[in-house]
Amino acid sequence: MKTGIIISGFGGQGVLSMGKTLAYSGLMEGKEVTWMPAYGPEQRGGTANVTVVISDKHIASPILSSYDIAIVLNQPSLDKFQPRVKPGGIIIYDGSGVFNPPTRTDISVYRIDAMDKAAEMKNSKVFNMIVLGGLLKVAPVVTVEGLEKALYKTLPERHHGLIPLNMQAVDEGMGIIERQDGLCG
Repeated sequence: MKTGIIISGFGGQGVLSMGKTLAYSGLMEGKEVTWMPAYGPEQRGGTANVTVVISDKHIASPILSSYDIAIVLNQPSLDKFQPRVKPGGIIIYDGSGVFNPPTRTDISVYRIDAMDKAAEMKNSKVFNMIVLGGLLKVAPVVTVEGLEKALYKTLPERHHGLIPLNMQAVDEGMGIIERQDGLCG
């Protein structure tokens, strides 16, 4: 099975590291992966997105015109990528960054209040791991164990002491993601 994912938001939200961790998770599980970041010169505060493809078979191209899953962390990202989600696909959006929720009825829509949960955990840096936890709850493209192994590969060794906090954030994300039934087909 091949899954094309776009993750998009403002620079500084951990968009690129979220994609990198997801890609490494797939590698840890022996899957084929591509990771293609895109960001403006502003990086922090500007828009950023990353495309991740995870597959059991060879991936012909990392460039996608439509996606199985879109994770959007701000309104401009939703506006840009909502039309590019395949029918039957998934949109996950952060309730703090998106003010006009998705309107399509041919996809599954999930809201995750990751920014609020990160504030509750008193650590804004776990925001992206909360979002990844939500993704793995609704679309387990990789395992939680693979994600934890990937953190040991992607984080510098001096930050390995933060991995338990990151895994707690993943668990929190799995617990707070909510399907928006009124908007789903």
